[in-house]
Amino acid sequence: MFLRMIGRALFRQKGKMLMIAFTIALGASLATAMLNVMMDVGDKVNQELKTYGANITVVPKQASVLNEIYGLDESEESGAYLKENELGKIKTIFWAFNIVDFAPFIDTHIDLESGSSARLVGTWFNHHMELPTGEKLNAGVTNLRSWWEITDGRWIDEQAGDKKAAMVGAAVAQRENIKAGDSIKVKTEHGSETLVVTGVFDAGGDEDENIYAPIDVVQRLSDTDGLLTSIEVSALTTPDNDLARKAAKDPKSLGAADYETWYCTAYVSSICYQIQEVITNSVAAPVRQVAESEGAILEKTQLLMILITLLSLLGSALGISNLVTASVMERSSEIGLLKAVGAHDGAISALVLTEIILTAIIGGLVGYFAGFGFAQIIGHTVFGSSIEMKPIVIPIVALLVIAVTLAGSIPAIRMLLRLRPAEVLHGR
Repeated sequence: MFLRMIGRALFRQKGKMLMIAFTIALGASLATAMLNVMMDVGDKVNQELKTYGANITVVPKQASVLNEIYGLDESEESGAYLKENELGKIKTIFWAFNIVDFAPFIDTHIDLESGSSARLVGTWFNHHMELPTGEKLNAGVTNLRSWWEITDGRWIDEQAGDKKAAMVGAAVAQRENIKAGDSIKVKTEHGSETLVVTGVFDAGGDEDENIYAPIDVVQRLSDTDGLLTSIEVSALTTPDNDLARKAAKDPKSLGAADYETWYCTAYVSSICYQIQEVITNSVAAPVRQVAESEGAILEKTQLLMILITLLSLLGSALGISNLVTASVMERSSEIGLLKAVGAHDGAISALVLTEIILTAIIGGLVGYFAGFGFAQIIGHTVFGSSIEMKPIVIPIVALLVIAVTLAGSIPAIRMLLRLRPAEVLHGR
């Protein structure tokens, strides 16, 4: 009898029930889309921010100490260097797969044929690496400096055989009247080299005063074979919390459990610590402006998505409240008759709630799949990739749908409980 009454009630009010299902589906779809994107947005946002450069800098320990004491930040002047043959170890740390790119640097002062001087920086451009782990990687400044505008020519292409090549900063190129295709002769106290300019770049900063060349060329001219002055690393990181900030000051101050949690979480301080473990006599430090902006942007993005989810659910609850209240008002005579023949308030409330919850389940299922589709549209439009389906979203959305449905039904149930059979049946 109970199921028959529910079936007939749903059929008689199919218009309103469809509207309730649609309202719930709309709220569920927005909640599903936002929750899936929010749980997958960390890596997506980090990947997008990686286009703005490295977030970790590695320098020799001695140079770091001198910089802190005297403000000296040139490894060449401090006589401290890192070893080039240890670069591959960066991809052997616990968070190796979070290291998306890195580039070594060595620099020296040079004299040009015009009599002026400049700084020659040696680095990798698109250096191909085959690591002991079997992983293959193209590392270098081509990706780390993706915001550089190549105003003339092209990037140096190591894999195409650009050995004695150079990229000239816009300021130097303008001052010396250098353009792509020109040959420039550079001299140091250790020798000279003629380099072919493949491109002129505009970085919009101090780098425009530099000339960049393959690292082995600069090592030869500075008599520093196999040595580096610094390494820049781009890594996917987790926003800092109190544990990360405490560990950044002194990892030894952590207890065993906290240390394990910190070490096994992709905090920028944890990744820096692990890089120091594999690179001899090094100090790895986060570029704080980049690292902090990543965390701030991620937190604000997630907060925005939470607010959108809450507002969509609030709108659904208000819509359900109006629709269910209207349904109860239309059925007031039926409900009054049920009360008159002995039906208890609890049984009548259960009948109405069952109808609404069955409708909510249908709307929730439709909304979930529609929401996942919306998430893919957001992923491809904003991040250029798909959004991974998170299984945890299913029970969360189910609980939210039930909670919103019950919350929206409360005013109607209160109205139902106040109905007096005699008044309703007499049309009052």
